[in-house]
Amino acid sequence: MVNSADFSKRIQRIMEVYDLNASSFADRIDVGRASISHILSGRNKPSLDFVMKVVNEFTDVELYWLLNGKGEFPSTSTQNESEESKKTATTPSQKQSENISQNIPSTYSKLATKPDKIIKTVIICYNDGTFDSFEQSN
Repeated sequence: MVNSADFSKRIQRIMEVYDLNASSFADRIDVGRASISHILSGRNKPSLDFVMKVVNEFTDVELYWLLNGKGEFPSTSTQNESEESKKTATTPSQKQSENISQNIPSTYSKLATKPDKIIKTVIICYNDGTFDSFEQSN
Protein backbone atom coordinates (compact mmCIF):
# COMPACT_ATOMS: atom_id res chain seq x y z
CA MET A 1 0.00 0.00 0.00
CA VAL A 2 1.29 3.46 -0.90
CA ASN A 3 1.79 5.87 1.99
CA SER A 4 0.24 9.15 0.78
CA ALA A 5 2.52 11.41 2.83
CA ASP A 6 5.69 9.68 1.62
CA PHE A 7 4.40 9.57 -1.96
CA SER A 8 3.71 13.29 -1.74
CA LYS A 9 7.30 13.91 -0.61
CA ARG A 10 8.63 11.92 -3.56
CA ILE A 11 6.48 13.94 -5.99
CA GLN A 12 7.82 17.12 -4.39
CA ARG A 13 11.36 15.77 -4.83
CA ILE A 14 10.73 15.20 -8.55
CA MET A 15 9.36 18.73 -8.86
CA GLU A 16 12.42 20.09 -7.04
CA VAL A 17 14.91 18.22 -9.24
CA TYR A 18 13.19 19.35 -12.43
CA ASP A 19 12.59 22.87 -11.07
CA LEU A 20 8.81 22.65 -11.57
CA ASN A 21 5.96 24.11 -9.59
CA ALA A 22 2.73 22.16 -9.09
CA SER A 23 0.95 23.60 -12.12
CA SER A 24 3.85 23.05 -14.52
CA PHE A 25 4.27 19.51 -13.16
CA ALA A 26 0.56 18.88 -13.85
CA ASP A 27 0.97 20.22 -17.37
CA ARG A 28 4.01 18.01 -18.00
CA ILE A 29 2.19 14.82 -17.05
CA ASP A 30 -1.11 15.98 -18.54
CA VAL A 31 -3.31 15.85 -15.44
CA GLY A 32 -5.51 18.46 -13.84
CA ARG A 33 -3.86 20.92 -11.51
CA ALA A 34 -6.37 20.07 -8.81
CA SER A 35 -5.21 16.43 -8.95
CA ILE A 36 -1.66 17.48 -8.08
CA SER A 37 -2.88 19.74 -5.30
CA HIS A 38 -5.01 16.98 -3.77
CA ILE A 39 -2.21 14.40 -3.95
CA LEU A 40 0.35 16.80 -2.47
CA SER A 41 -1.99 17.70 0.38
CA GLY A 42 -2.77 14.05 1.08
CA ARG A 43 -6.47 14.45 0.34
CA ASN A 44 -6.39 11.91 -2.51
CA LYS A 45 -4.26 8.87 -3.19
CA PRO A 46 -2.60 8.63 -6.60
CA SER A 47 -4.30 6.53 -9.26
CA LEU A 48 -2.44 3.99 -11.36
CA ASP A 49 -2.92 6.29 -14.35
CA PHE A 50 -1.28 9.16 -12.45
CA VAL A 51 1.68 7.02 -11.38
CA MET A 52 2.22 5.72 -14.91
CA LYS A 53 2.11 9.23 -16.36
CA VAL A 54 4.84 10.31 -13.92
CA VAL A 55 7.03 7.30 -14.75
CA ASN A 56 6.52 7.73 -18.51
CA GLU A 57 7.23 11.47 -18.53
CA PHE A 58 10.24 11.39 -16.21
CA THR A 59 12.27 8.45 -17.47
CA ASP A 60 14.78 8.54 -14.61
CA VAL A 61 12.00 8.02 -12.04
CA GLU A 62 11.79 4.35 -11.18
CA LEU A 63 8.36 2.93 -10.41
CA TYR A 64 9.61 1.10 -7.32
CA TRP A 65 11.19 4.28 -5.92
CA LEU A 66 8.05 6.31 -6.62
CA LEU A 67 5.76 3.81 -4.89
CA ASN A 68 7.98 2.55 -2.06
CA GLY A 69 10.81 5.04 -1.70
CA LYS A 70 13.44 2.33 -2.18
CA GLY A 71 16.11 2.98 -4.72
CA GLU A 72 17.80 6.15 -5.88
CA PHE A 73 16.45 9.34 -7.36
CA PRO A 74 17.84 11.17 -9.14
CA SER A 75 20.67 9.05 -10.37
CA THR A 76 24.02 10.82 -10.10
CA SER A 77 24.36 11.12 -13.88
CA THR A 78 20.87 12.62 -14.19
CA GLN A 79 21.59 15.20 -11.51
CA ASN A 80 24.84 16.22 -13.25
CA GLU A 81 23.03 16.49 -16.60
CA SER A 82 20.31 18.61 -14.99
CA GLU A 83 22.87 21.04 -13.53
CA GLU A 84 24.75 21.22 -16.85
CA SER A 85 21.58 21.93 -18.82
CA LYS A 86 20.70 24.79 -16.45
CA LYS A 87 24.15 26.33 -16.94
CA THR A 88 24.14 26.03 -20.73
CA ALA A 89 20.55 27.20 -21.08
CA THR A 90 21.21 30.53 -19.40
CA THR A 91 24.70 31.41 -20.62
CA PRO A 92 25.06 31.88 -24.38
CA SER A 93 28.42 31.52 -26.02
CA GLN A 94 30.13 34.49 -27.66
CA LYS A 95 29.45 32.97 -31.08
CA GLN A 96 25.71 32.71 -30.33
CA SER A 97 25.65 36.36 -29.26
CA GLU A 98 27.35 37.42 -32.48
CA ASN A 99 24.93 35.36 -34.58
CA ILE A 100 21.95 36.94 -32.85
CA SER A 101 23.16 40.46 -33.49
CA GLN A 102 23.84 39.66 -37.16
CA ASN A 103 20.42 38.09 -37.75
CA ILE A 104 18.16 40.83 -36.39
CA PRO A 105 15.13 41.22 -38.67
CA SER A 106 14.70 44.60 -40.35
CA THR A 107 11.59 45.48 -38.30
CA TYR A 108 13.63 45.26 -35.12
CA SER A 109 16.45 47.25 -36.69
CA LYS A 110 14.00 50.08 -37.31
CA LEU A 111 13.08 50.09 -33.63
CA ALA A 112 16.74 50.28 -32.65
CA THR A 113 17.38 53.35 -34.81
CA LYS A 114 15.10 55.61 -32.77
CA PRO A 115 17.40 58.19 -31.13
CA ASP A 116 15.63 58.18 -27.76
CA LYS A 117 15.47 54.38 -27.46
CA ILE A 118 18.47 52.11 -26.99
CA ILE A 119 18.08 48.36 -26.69
CA LYS A 120 19.86 47.26 -23.56
CA THR A 121 18.89 43.60 -23.15
CA VAL A 122 17.07 41.01 -25.25
CA ILE A 123 15.55 38.03 -23.44
CA ILE A 124 14.30 35.00 -25.38
CA CYS A 125 11.96 32.70 -23.44
CA TYR A 126 11.52 29.08 -24.54
CA ASN A 127 8.48 26.88 -23.97
CA ASP A 128 10.47 24.51 -21.69
CA GLY A 129 10.94 27.27 -19.10
CA THR A 130 14.54 28.16 -20.02
CA PHE A 131 15.68 31.45 -21.45
CA ASP A 132 18.64 33.19 -23.08
CA SER A 133 19.60 36.75 -22.27
CA PHE A 134 21.70 38.92 -24.56
CA GLU A 135 23.15 42.25 -23.51
CA GLN A 136 24.57 44.90 -25.78
CA SER A 137 28.32 45.24 -25.45
CA ASN A 138 29.69 48.77 -25.47
